[in-house]
Amino acid sequence: QVRVVESGGGLVQPGGSPTLSCAASGSTDSIIAMAWHRQAPGKQREFIAVITNDGDTRYADSVKGRFTISRDKDNNVAYLQMNSLKTEDTAVYYCDVATRNTANWGQGTQVTVSS
Repeated sequence: QVRVVESGGGLVQPGGSPTLSCAASGSTDSIIAMAWHRQAPGKQREFIAVITNDGDTRYADSVKGRFTISRDKDNNVAYLQMNSLKTEDTAVYYCDVATRNTANWGQGTQVTVSS
């Protein structure tokens, strides 16, 4: 089993550049990828970005060029650097740590973009 804890959210002004962190613990040897998703009020959860064990990355069109996912494999931490935030980026951001058999979700961290 993998435990997932997100951090780094909060109130951010439009145009801000916060970084979210996702720390995985437990059976981390089985991790094959780490991903970020988000859920805005009244909307379904949507995929944001993923990074595999090989370092390959993929992004949703809505954040491509503004968000960057990275990973510290030695410490099992994934980061989401967010730039040029817009009010529509307001959401709860969730980390999904994927193993060969399961998806492991954290509790999420709220990001509110507002002046």
